[in-house]
Amino acid sequence: MELLRFRMKQLNRFLISNPEILAVVVAGLLMALGFFLEFLQINVLPQVAFVLAFVIGGFSPAKKGVQATLETHKLNVEFLMIFAAIGAMIIGHWAEGALLIFIFSLSGALETYANEKSRAEITKLMELQPESADVVLPDGSYRTTLIAELNVGDVIICRAGERIPVDGMVIDGISTINNAVITGESLPIQAEPGLDVYAGAINMSGALTIEMTKVATETTLQKIIAMVQEAESEKPKSQLFIEKFEGIYVWVVLILAVLLFVGGPFVFAWDINTAFYRAMVLLVVASPCALVASVMPAILSAVSYCAKRGVLFKSGVALEQVADLQAIAFDKTGTLTQGILDVTDIVVADGYDEGRILQLAASIEALSNHPLAQAILRRAADDLVELLPLTNYQEVTGFGVSAEFEGKLYQAGKAKFITDGDEDIVAKGFTLQSQGKTIVYIGEAGHICGFLALQDEVRQSTKEAIAELRRRKLVPVMLTGDNPHTAASIAEQAGIEEYIAGCLPEDKVEHIKALKEKYHGVAMVGDGINDAPALATATIGVAMGEGSDVALETADMVLMKNDLRRILFTIDTSAKMNRIIKQNIIFSTTIIILLVLSNLFMLIDLPFGVVAHEGSTILVILNGLRLLIPPRK
Repeated sequence: MELLRFRMKQLNRFLISNPEILAVVVAGLLMALGFFLEFLQINVLPQVAFVLAFVIGGFSPAKKGVQATLETHKLNVEFLMIFAAIGAMIIGHWAEGALLIFIFSLSGALETYANEKSRAEITKLMELQPESADVVLPDGSYRTTLIAELNVGDVIICRAGERIPVDGMVIDGISTINNAVITGESLPIQAEPGLDVYAGAINMSGALTIEMTKVATETTLQKIIAMVQEAESEKPKSQLFIEKFEGIYVWVVLILAVLLFVGGPFVFAWDINTAFYRAMVLLVVASPCALVASVMPAILSAVSYCAKRGVLFKSGVALEQVADLQAIAFDKTGTLTQGILDVTDIVVADGYDEGRILQLAASIEALSNHPLAQAILRRAADDLVELLPLTNYQEVTGFGVSAEFEGKLYQAGKAKFITDGDEDIVAKGFTLQSQGKTIVYIGEAGHICGFLALQDEVRQSTKEAIAELRRRKLVPVMLTGDNPHTAASIAEQAGIEEYIAGCLPEDKVEHIKALKEKYHGVAMVGDGINDAPALATATIGVAMGEGSDVALETADMVLMKNDLRRILFTIDTSAKMNRIIKQNIIFSTTIIILLVLSNLFMLIDLPFGVVAHEGSTILVILNGLRLLIPPRK
């Protein structure tokens, strides 16, 4: 009993918040009442019930039709339905007229619900960002402040269980955070000082002190909301064509209905009543309701489905085009690779061990900000290496760094920076260098005693994605500014056969143009500022979610988690969406043709025409909503 009351309350709230559906329910009840009164053979009252059903159910469609006509100066399908329903009632078909409006308003309510269902994702996203945050004051106390009033550099406290209110960097505290809303990744990550965090993410355990790095209007969450809104407002070519076609088509149907009424008695030997009845049936069955609803519910559902899984689109047009891609160009650093150098090999001369070489390298590079130095220091920290107290640091630009310890000279850098080198060690270094690795030689008292090889590792997800793309006959291409050796090595690891090294930003643009001449659709995937021109030039620009703001703003599609496998999921979704749209268009057009021909040969009457035509509209909308359902694993 309690469950029933709960369900009834849910239903009441749903109907109150959806007045269009409430009107349909009331119209349906009045329809049922009218049929019941007819069954009891009561006069007049059934007609009153049907007229009320017509007025209540038809108010919203009529309002939409009038508003759209005033805005566009074109007739629309709503007018066809109203004319047909009024005509049916004029000739005494009260039930059929009311039934037509009831089913038409039901299909319209379903379409509105479909649109609102996808837009509800935006509302949910907006609700994820807290309205206020506790700002840490200089004396250590807290002041609750509206998010809109915060500035970059403000320090806030986020407690366990709370949503992170701003984009910022953790400066104190250790916790785990759930970034699912931003990246689509369900596994929590470790949060510690130095980690960038996003507004809307959930702080799951400890308290975090966060320094704000972006104003509220420029957070990653706000960008997600803006992109989804933009995607749902921009209509693809197929929908624009249907809307343009609709205005002309409505006039054609009206003219044909008049000609059928006037010419029916002469061509088909009908009487006036039959001719008028058939003209009204034509208005119903020839209306392009299902055709008009073939595209947008499917696209809105697909955009919403992708957004919930961490793939954002700026337009439905872009999502429509993804399935037609034939080639995908990739930037290297941060796209195919981790974007962070790692020590992959430590090679030592006789009399040394790996621990000693790593200790010397880290001690020499301790004061450097160079990416190579930072990678070596990370490895040393991971291995708990104790640094030596070196002195007399000297950096020779383009060659390396030297320092002294207990009267001995130590060096880190290129082989020629160190006076004497072991030929075997140098040869091994050249071998690894030919594999695309960067070599840092370590010298003691002018002799090479070993080296470290560093490389930006290819992501495992990249290898899987490239293999699947090739299996699907898509052509992966790598465009990179790196030297040919590094480019060849990374391409081989990733499984890419075609690559172009030494690319400047303008070179990438030219290569994208060349690919577009060769292939039907070309995507460019990148994450840096230097990728932005190529992203804009490609058929589809794809930005990695952790990339630069310029890349994010330029791209048509954003992978919120740096996982190229999501491109495969998006291609599948795009292909499914396009199939559904084609199914809808073919199905709705076929139904219209069959119903129009059946009407001319007097094979159908008005009630069947109403149910068949409006039923096809409902089926088309429901078919589009299938995109909201996750595929079975």
